[in-house]
Formats: sequence, C-alpha cells, structure tokens
Amino acid sequence: MNLIALILMMVLAHIAFTGGRVALTLLAIDLQATPFQVGLIISLLAVIPMLFSVHAGRWTDRTGAARPTLIANLMLCAGSLAAALMPSLAMLCAASVLLGSGFMIAHLAINNAVGRASTPQNRTRAFSMLALGFSVSTVLGPVISGLLIDAVGHRMAFLLLALFPVAGLLVLHRFGRNEQPAPKAEAGRNKPRLMDLLGHAPLRAVFVASGLLSMAWDLFTFMVPIQGARIGLSASTIGLIMGTFGVGTFVVRLAIPRLMLSVSQWGVLVGALGLTSAVYLLFPLFTSVPVLLLLAFILGLGLGSALPTIMSLIHETAPAGRTGEAVGVRSTLINTSQTVLPTAFGALGAVVGTIPVFWTLAAVLACGAAFARRRRPAKSDDQ
Repeated sequence: MNLIALILMMVLAHIAFTGGRVALTLLAIDLQATPFQVGLIISLLAVIPMLFSVHAGRWTDRTGAARPTLIANLMLCAGSLAAALMPSLAMLCAASVLLGSGFMIAHLAINNAVGRASTPQNRTRAFSMLALGFSVSTVLGPVISGLLIDAVGHRMAFLLLALFPVAGLLVLHRFGRNEQPAPKAEAGRNKPRLMDLLGHAPLRAVFVASGLLSMAWDLFTFMVPIQGARIGLSASTIGLIMGTFGVGTFVVRLAIPRLMLSVSQWGVLVGALGLTSAVYLLFPLFTSVPVLLLLAFILGLGLGSALPTIMSLIHETAPAGRTGEAVGVRSTLINTSQTVLPTAFGALGAVVGTIPVFWTLAAVLACGAAFARRRRPAKSDDQ
C-alpha cells in the first residue's frame, strides 16, 4: 500500500475513535450515568490495548497490514453501530471496548506498514507525514462528533461516525492488494519472547525515551485543566491553551523532515526531553494567559517532534520481522500510562498541590534528557 493510502486510513480510523470517545462521554451523561460510570466507560477504551497490544503487534508481523486493518475497521464500525442502535450503559461499555480495540489494531498495523514501505533514508519523513495526519484527525474527530450531536442527536451521530471506518474499508479495498509481504522474523527461537525485545539494549533505550515522553503528554492533558481551574481560568481559556499545544505539534511535524537534515534522531529526543522539562519547570509559576499560551506552544513543539522520531527508531532498531511487536510494546506503555498516571497525578496533587507534580516530572524528564544524550554517540552502532 502506498503512503497516502495508509495515512488516509489512519485519519479515518482515528476520526471514528476520537469522535466516538467524545460521543461515548456525552451519551453516557445523557443517560444519567454517574461520574464513576462515565470514567469506567472511557477507561475501557485503553484496557484491552494495554493488555493485548504486544500480541496484536506480533499478529501484524505475521500477516501484514491488510487483514488486521480490515478487522480493525469492522470493529470500529461495530462499536459505533452498537452505541447507535442499542443505547444503554452496558452497550456503551461494549462499544468502548470495540472502539478502543479496533483503533489499537489499526494503529499497530498501519504504523508497521509505513515502516515497511519506507527506507532508512525517508523513514522519519514518512512517519512525520503520518503524524501530521494524526494531528489533523485529533482535531477533526471531536469537532465532527460535537457538531453531529448538536445537529442530529447522539444516536444519529454514532451512525454517521460509522461511515468513517466504512470509508477506510473502501480505501483498503482499492489499495490493499499492493501490500508488501511481511518479512520473516530472525531465526533462533520458535516462539518470540517479550523479554528478548526488552533485553535488546538499543530498542530498550527507545522504549525508555518513549515512556517518558508519553508521561509528559499525559501530564499536560490531565494536569493543565486542573492547574487552569486552580488559578481561575475559564473553561474556554483552558481549551485555548490546550489547542495551542496542538498547534505546536502540527507546526513541528511540518518541519521534521528539514530538521532531520541537520539533527540526529537521538538529538531530536534530547531536545524534546530537555524542552519539555524546562516548560514543566516554568508552567506552574505563571498565571498570565499569553505566557501560558507560549509555554503550551513550546511544549507542543517538543512533544510533537518525538513521535515520528521514535517510530523511525523502533523500525531501525527492532529485530527483523518483529517491528509490529515492538510498536505493540510502545502502545502498551502508552495505554498503561493513560490508565494509571491520571490517578497517580491526581492523588499526588491532592496531597502536595500541583506545583510539585509539575516539578517532579520536570526532574524526571531532565534525567531522561541526560540518558538520551548518552545514547546519541552510540547511534551508529544501533543501525
């Protein structure tokens, strides 16, 4: 499959997922769900990916992208239709599992296919283009969902959201026949073991950097609204700050191909970790909205640069035939972070306040930048 088709399928799947996540929340509230029930429904989006991403990644290694992407789009479509046709809290839980699992499979399969279809010379550029599509769908999904709910109601909104994975199936039917065959795994073991990947030093270093940056992203989405409310900002102002972060991620992903001409991949990660650490050190010290907008934009530049770089490094350092499994490990780390860290951050913030939370992560990220800086001289040995 060509790169444009893969990006288009990712955008369509991600719109169905992000739009569905918003619609699940609002429909659950409309059904008089308690905050705990709403939280449970949304947490189910990440539970299955947290537990089975590695297994799904191995599956994409064995079969290629076409079959997993087919099943992923069918699951996304089924999740939207289930919520539309049988709106109840129990069915919303089932829809959440289908949407989360479907997008997890699509994400792993398409990322694996992009890595296979690219070369070491253009891989970072390919993942930058994929990340740009991801940024666009991150904005479009919630906006489309909100507009549909206001215009035609919750159930019809879910029905219309189901059209996006259907469109993904049409793209797959048109371009899926041109898929490259899946490479064979390295000989030496009949059954792949997760510990083999975790024991692979170059790949383990990528996982460490990815985990730290994922923590930084989760802190922003969870703690910035809390910090904004603490200093008396309105909901619209908090939303503007978070939207400015998204603008930063989009801008830097436009510049990544040119940036990689003068900066190494590990150099980008050093900069991302260091820049993020500095922003989190400064963020809780200011209440001025223009300053907070600037800091959010700078944070978007740092964290937005990391995704295409990390995906490229995973494909360059993973053992042959196990890139999907390696991407699955990264997905497990991200989903675990999204499941566990909001509770941990919230508990810590309740005890010591928000400023120590920001500063603790700033210190951890500074240590991560030092770790990534030590990795940089060994880059040539990893490839």
